[in-house]
Amino acid sequence: MNTETRNIVTGAVVFAIFVMAVVFSYTSRDIGAGASGDYYELNAVFNRIDGLYEGDDVRLAGVRVGTVGMQRLDKNYRAVVTLKIKKDVVLPKDSSAAIHTDGLFGSKAVVLEPGGDIKNLKSGDTISFTQDSVIVSDLLNLIISEGKARRQEKKPAANGK
Repeated sequence: MNTETRNIVTGAVVFAIFVMAVVFSYTSRDIGAGASGDYYELNAVFNRIDGLYEGDDVRLAGVRVGTVGMQRLDKNYRAVVTLKIKKDVVLPKDSSAAIHTDGLFGSKAVVLEPGGDIKNLKSGDTISFTQDSVIVSDLLNLIISEGKARRQEKKPAANGK
């Protein structure tokens, strides 16, 4: 086998492995809630869902219990997010949903906190208590402006000595 043929075969094998890895990553992401239809849908209404995408995790106590489904705007321009929850996960009616970030710049997930109500949420119900997505750039700007304000407060005291 000459060098040119060997390079072509090596390139084809590397390309095939890359394609298989991409296909596996997309198919394994959908194995959770909704892959076989054993889920129910809840809605949650947020003011902001920046960075939350269809297919992102829905977690309860750190465990993946579903995925984010369709997103749309209601008549008041609020984001309505459909959550696909595994059927074996039962949530009280007064449960809450919050959008959290994995790490500083990681992906977003909807985190559920179960309430204490005796009645449970059913498919199609809306989670009443929600907390919006925290915008990292807004948070960093707040920290920077606080630091600048404190620095300005200390400058006159240093010049007066």
